[in-house]
Amino acid sequence: MDLDEVFEAYVNDLYRYLFSLSKNHHTAEDLVQETFYRAYLQLAEDDIRSIKPWLFKVAYHAFIDFNRKHSRLVITDEVHNQISIKTPESYLLEKEGFTALMNDIHSLKETEMHALVLCDLHQLRLKEAADILQLNINTLKSHLSRGRKKVVERVKERRRHDG
Repeated sequence: MDLDEVFEAYVNDLYRYLFSLSKNHHTAEDLVQETFYRAYLQLAEDDIRSIKPWLFKVAYHAFIDFNRKHSRLVITDEVHNQISIKTPESYLLEKEGFTALMNDIHSLKETEMHALVLCDLHQLRLKEAADILQLNINTLKSHLSRGRKKVVERVKERRRHDG
């Protein structure tokens, strides 16, 4: 598979993944470009068998490098452009619920957040996510379990609070 085919097949998945991590449209676009630049350099040298998990790993490392350079994340509302608009009321309710859920996910410890985003939002297999995060599968399962429990508790608490 050449780079053009890889780009066409995975650009949208990588953008959504990086956007869910950075919560910024421009940052996600820049990181997608950085990911494919790094992929271009590696594809010429290595024989990659599982391209999607490998690309997610490259994207994850590009995001980590970006975070090291820029010490804090910028949280914006641009993630809501992906929600389909039905009525103004339903849009507002969906937006608030989605924002609250994403804030819950982003309030987790970093490893728990990445595990949840990769496995639950992007539906990667445990082995693929473990490889990306450079974790043992059992360690990943622990982070997933803890992260899911924390998110569920926060959602329940918010519902109790909201009535």
